[in-house]
Amino acid sequence: MKNLLIVILLIGLCIFGYRYWEERNNEKESLQQNTALIQEQIRNVGKLVVTEGTFSQVFTYKNSKSFYFDVLSARKKALIIVNADVSVAYDLSKLDVEIDEENKRVIIHSIPEEEIKINPNIKYYDVTQDYLNQFEAEDYNKIKSRVEKGLREKIEKSRLKTNAKNRLISELQKIYILTNSMGWSLEYQDQVIENNQKLERIKL
Repeated sequence: MKNLLIVILLIGLCIFGYRYWEERNNEKESLQQNTALIQEQIRNVGKLVVTEGTFSQVFTYKNSKSFYFDVLSARKKALIIVNADVSVAYDLSKLDVEIDEENKRVIIHSIPEEEIKINPNIKYYDVTQDYLNQFEAEDYNKIKSRVEKGLREKIEKSRLKTNAKNRLISELQKIYILTNSMGWSLEYQDQVIENNQKLERIKL
């Protein structure tokens, strides 16, 4: 009778031990699968998000020089028409992300800054210049610099940057939706992203 009880006890311990090992093994396997899914989603998001726009602007350039105690002056001027292709991009391959498997957290440490590219097509019209004050390379460089500055100011006032950020948030939402569906948390700069609205309000 005593031996029978020992055998039953040993069988019970073996069954308990097997089930415990199986549950732990299943839990580990599930965690690895979840991690792989998240890593794959981050790779899919890690691309160049580009928003493009076209801007047109008209500038007038004038310059005058005085000679002989301001008795004589020489002038030059030009009408400048600019058509510029502009792009605002986020290179999400530079996204700094950490995956904390143990605590089921995806932590975004930093988001790459926007990259603004301006490709201006500058055309000159109504160019007039006096013999003593003609257009030189310095003038054209100065005009190009001022044109780009004016375009940047225009871009800041436009919706191009806002649209680019919206596209960025749309890509990040894919990570949030996946982590949220698997019971993981998404964090950015020590803040837990609890919903889409909070994700939309993040400061870049």
